[in-house]
Amino acid sequence: MTADVWLPIPPDEIDGLPQGLNYLFWDGGDDGAQEFPGDPADCVVYVVPYMKRQTVKVRPLERMRNLQVVQTLTAGVDDITAALSSLVPGVRLCNARGVHEASTAELALTLTLASLRGIPKFVRAQQQGRWQGEFHPALADKNVLIVGYGAIGSAIEDRLVPFEVARVARVARSERTTARGPVHSFTDLPALLPEADVVILSTPLNDTTRGLVDAGFLAHMKDGALLVNVARGPVVDTKALLMELENGRIGAALDVTDPEPLPPAHPLWQAPGVLISPHVGGPTSAFLPRAKRLVADQLSRFVNREPLRNVILTTGSATSV
Repeated sequence: MTADVWLPIPPDEIDGLPQGLNYLFWDGGDDGAQEFPGDPADCVVYVVPYMKRQTVKVRPLERMRNLQVVQTLTAGVDDITAALSSLVPGVRLCNARGVHEASTAELALTLTLASLRGIPKFVRAQQQGRWQGEFHPALADKNVLIVGYGAIGSAIEDRLVPFEVARVARVARSERTTARGPVHSFTDLPALLPEADVVILSTPLNDTTRGLVDAGFLAHMKDGALLVNVARGPVVDTKALLMELENGRIGAALDVTDPEPLPPAHPLWQAPGVLISPHVGGPTSAFLPRAKRLVADQLSRFVNREPLRNVILTTGSATSV
């Protein structure tokens, strides 16, 4: 058996790949039906194709009987954790922490500022040749609540600071203290939501966060507040959100939706007060250099039997989900 590594980036485009492994290129192809580059049973490290459907990402897993590492190029690993039963025991699942923080935080600020300052309305007026000036909220002096305070949530706060927000509150699965202040637990949300002018979701999707933003969560948000989702679509109950948008009580800026992609006739497209981008938090010019560095570093660690970075779980162990 060879020690194959499947890469979604051509190996000759990645500097610093260690010797001793057999590198094969596989990104699933445009339709997801691309032939496998080798015998999946020979694959020891699988770097998951980026921006492909979940069915494409997991297609080879059940045949990878000697797999040791799955490395995603996404911050979230829910596409893979949904298929854990396909993996043999002892596989380490690693995410792409360090790759997407800058781009996703940029988009969170972009969506927030565009929504508050009425940019979608200005774009429509420009298309119609209308000069339409009016007052809009500023981000300055607003209270912002970040739900999901990991690497991306922290990067979002980094970018909020220069905008002179009044306060940033932080929420994660468990409470802790940071240099910037306390991080509250999800149980504190009912007390924190009524004070927030902007609520930014940057939490991973798991059993705890699926449907977290339900009718009760939304009801606790203040009138006129803005919900920004750069996490995962199923974190939000779409039906409950639509009800709040249609009565005009809150606004929303969504980089992710449920369902996704959003069907052309879905009512969310036409809901008042919503700005939608097509899940583009990660794919920017910042992605590829960071992704290549991560892959090269992880494979060097793998070859040298050093601890891998960003291990989320190991299949068949107590850390599995």
